[in-house]
This record gives sequence, C-alpha cells and structure tokens, in this order.
Amino acid sequence: MRPTPLLLAALLALPLAVNAHGDRTHAPAAAEQTPWGIAGEAGQVTRTIALDMSDAMRFAPDSLTVEEGETVRFIVNNRGRMLHELVIGTPDALAGHAAMMAKFPDMVHDEAYMTHVDPGQAGEIVWHFNRSGRFEFACLIAGHYEAGMRGTLVVVPRTGVEQ
Repeated sequence: MRPTPLLLAALLALPLAVNAHGDRTHAPAAAEQTPWGIAGEAGQVTRTIALDMSDAMRFAPDSLTVEEGETVRFIVNNRGRMLHELVIGTPDALAGHAAMMAKFPDMVHDEAYMTHVDPGQAGEIVWHFNRSGRFEFACLIAGHYEAGMRGTLVVVPRTGVEQ
C-alpha cells in the first residue's frame, strides 16, 4: 500500500504538533498590530489606569488620554450585578462588533484588547499605544453598547517627535 500525500503530510507534522502541545514552554502567539496599538508586555507598563463599569451602562471615567508610546495596564472593576466587558478599538470597529453581538449574543470572543469581567470582579488589559488617534472603549455585550456603555480614548502624538 502506498501512502497518500495527505497521509505523509500528517505524519510529518505529527512531531511538530506533539512538541507544540506536549510541553507548556512554547511561546504565545505573536501580538497582532491593530490601528489602535498592540498587546503590551506587563514588564513594559508605564502607567496604570483604573476604570469602573456599572449596571447604569457607564464607564468611570468615560474619557481617557494617553501618549503614543505608553504601555498602559487597565484595571477594570465591574461594580454591577451583570457581566460587562471592556473592548478597545476604532469607533467603526466597535460599532460593527456591537452589531454582530446584537445578532449573535452568545458569540464568544477573546482578544488582547478586551476583557470580560464578572460582577464584583476585576479584569486587566495591558496595551501598548504605538499609534496616535481618536479611539473608543466600550462594552459590547448585547444591548450595553446601544445603551451608551462606551467612552473616548485619545492617543496624543509623543511629544518631541517629528511627525
């Protein structure tokens, strides 16, 4: 019996698959660049910002300014009795994602620029702002964004750097 090309490919890939998942020392997936920045590293944090979320469908504070080049640790406290989340993005990306969540409320998503926080708990995002611009943060759980649970995030150009 002669092995098929598909079988050969599977057999050749087997050692890689076993090695990648057989030990816990493999590197995490590479961070993905977005228009609003890239996942940060905890050891590079330059500032910590605390945000509160409430069942009144509000963030406190609801407006933030950071400087391009900062790596920020967001500590997100859910002061309410229902699940909330913090998602960072462009206004268009958040509006599109909110519309998708409204259609598919049980959709599961998990990216470096978001955290889901159970009632009475805290979540964390570490984010490196390597792009200046006007962005937003929001809770995209079905109905929360539409109720006004969003805020403004302005990333100002780094001072002393020519554009």
